[in-house]
Amino acid sequence: MRRLSAIFLSILLIFGVLTACSGKNEQTIKVGISSSDTKVWEFIKQQAKKEGLNIQIVTFNDYVQPNLALSDGSLDANAFQTVSYFNEFKKQRKLDLTAIGSTVLAPMGIYSKKYKNINQIPDGATITIPNEASNGGRALLLMEKAGLLKLKAGFNGKGLTEAIASNPKHLKIVTVAAPQTPRSMDDAAAAVINNGIAVSAGLSPVKDPIFKEDKTAKPYINIIATQTKNKDNANLKKLVKIYQSPEVSEYIKKVYNGGVIPTVVPISEIENL
Repeated sequence: MRRLSAIFLSILLIFGVLTACSGKNEQTIKVGISSSDTKVWEFIKQQAKKEGLNIQIVTFNDYVQPNLALSDGSLDANAFQTVSYFNEFKKQRKLDLTAIGSTVLAPMGIYSKKYKNINQIPDGATITIPNEASNGGRALLLMEKAGLLKLKAGFNGKGLTEAIASNPKHLKIVTVAAPQTPRSMDDAAAAVINNGIAVSAGLSPVKDPIFKEDKTAKPYINIIATQTKNKDNANLKKLVKIYQSPEVSEYIKKVYNGGVIPTVVPISEIENL
């Protein structure tokens, strides 16, 4: 009996040593994300575990705190924002943050209950866009690409109707709070709606827009960011590689039914946007 107890104790000690070694080898990084991306990041967490990387997910419901938490060291990385928003935010707040990899493009779209084709938008029609400079400017760029208007030379994507140089269809551009853009379709000819807001309103970013962004909308690609001093950290580089893997890409397409586009862009291009 004593012999069996000794053997059992030895097994427990060996298991404890192996567990301790395993824990020692596993690296933990804390990543801030938007609460709407939890499902994808749980999958990424599983994939990272195979690579000896433990991801601690921290969710946020706003677009301000994730960058502030990253700046003060509460996070090792975050992944929730476009290049355009990131560059403007860190400039305004004087934050020493850096993008280290691209993730996805969540295409903004032009939606309408009245028209099936962008060319059907009539002269003098009303179109609603988000009422803040970043998403409003993005909406105007999309409208320009759709051939609805022309913007002033050198427009940097941050601004509202003052950026319009030519409006050949005499469109009435009305700014509303971004969450209200889907509801505005009841009265307007069309509305320019952010991807996440469209999904929340029951719209399909794949099937419903009469015109939408594609991969050429590089300033609106989403990124993984960190403190500049940590940009060459091996574990963060591993995180980017895992996110950009074929397995994660396929999972993202499945979860969002094609409404979000996995996008790999060289970091040198992101830095120049």
